[in-house]
Amino acid sequence: MTIEATRDVIPFRQAVRAWFGISLQTFGGPAGQIAVMQRTLVEEKRWIGQQRFNHALNYCMLLPGPEAQQLAIYVGWLLNGTRGGLVAGTLFVLPGVLALLILSAVYILWQDTTVVTALFAGIAPAVLAIVAQAVIRVAKRSLTHPIFVALAAAAFAALALFAVPFPLVVAAAALAGWLVHRRAPHVFTAGNGHGGDGGPTPLIPDDALHHAQPSWRSASKILAVGLVAWWLPVAAVALFLGTDSVFTTQGLFFSGTALVTFGGAYAVLAFVAQQAVQVYGWLTPGEMVRGLAMAETTPGPLIMVVQFVAFLGAYRDPGALTPWAGALLGALLTTWVTFVPCFLFIFLGAPYVEKLRHNTAISAALTGITASVVGVIANLALYFAEHTLFGKTFTWAWGPFTVQVPELGTVNSVALLITASALVMTFVLKWPMLRILGLCALLGIGTVLLP
Repeated sequence: MTIEATRDVIPFRQAVRAWFGISLQTFGGPAGQIAVMQRTLVEEKRWIGQQRFNHALNYCMLLPGPEAQQLAIYVGWLLNGTRGGLVAGTLFVLPGVLALLILSAVYILWQDTTVVTALFAGIAPAVLAIVAQAVIRVAKRSLTHPIFVALAAAAFAALALFAVPFPLVVAAAALAGWLVHRRAPHVFTAGNGHGGDGGPTPLIPDDALHHAQPSWRSASKILAVGLVAWWLPVAAVALFLGTDSVFTTQGLFFSGTALVTFGGAYAVLAFVAQQAVQVYGWLTPGEMVRGLAMAETTPGPLIMVVQFVAFLGAYRDPGALTPWAGALLGALLTTWVTFVPCFLFIFLGAPYVEKLRHNTAISAALTGITASVVGVIANLALYFAEHTLFGKTFTWAWGPFTVQVPELGTVNSVALLITASALVMTFVLKWPMLRILGLCALLGIGTVLLP
């Protein structure tokens, strides 16, 4: 079966509404964002099969940049072609862009975001429940053999206990999948299907291929358009505001960081913080921490924190512009150069990745990555839980082991209570996600308004 490149799998307006709904739920970093798409696209709407979803995610895990947004672009491309990918990827980050612009302005004006932070502090525990549900469901559908369970556990241990770099974990998982296929190919036939839950066949089944034919001509056109779109704004600010302006510096710097964010935002944020604080002086260490907290509790990818960094840096050194105009330009330019490469990577590589579905050896390697993704999501969920439920953590090291351990005395009792409530709503009452998020947000606001 093939998916015609020239037709929409679902009506375009229906897809736009769905992606808009998903965009309002993209809390909790990549773990929460992947959980939202898993639940909405695979389980509820049945637009894409589980293995197809995993195949797309595997490719995105290999790329620099926010893998959850890239996954949205990929699935949007499968459903509605190029315009579907553009809409899905843009809507995925739009709420976060707007939220951080507002919070950045509030911070400049009042240096206080207590009520807004409380709102998102109520949402964060709800995301924990959503992520926990996603880990369980993805594990049930993806870990169809004890070997895959072992790969997931090994990936989790490598990240959580040994601090192994993320690219090495993914590479090792791909190699393990390939070796297993060579020695025990029957492992990959266990549990095949579109999820095994007895539901209707997805609109994009697991064995479907996209009809788009990859070619050098098409790739060259995508590359040319993508590079122009990426670098034209940077060239414009350099031409009109000077090569030594803060805007040109930010455009070049954050274009570079967009190419090295393998393994998620945490892998590069230490470098960003060091350069932004110590080298460029755009903000203070305390402000970097506050910006990270805002990014963690607002919708969209965590790398969105660079928008806050650029906002403050440009506000304090706007050159010929007013401080507010400079802040807006710096924030939007940084957002542009951070996320435009994601569209380029997907539109350039997706047609080729689709063809790899026929290559059993490469598919086996990607299946190994699928198993490791369960461990990666579980590790991200653990990190998110530690920083949601506890005020402080410390690094405990013993020999090869390196573990982030929460300080028990800093437990946030309010967050713990909201998390418990969210778990009951999710697993016992089985309420819709938006209802859970809304109620938890109200609980978060209540912690500030009540004495």
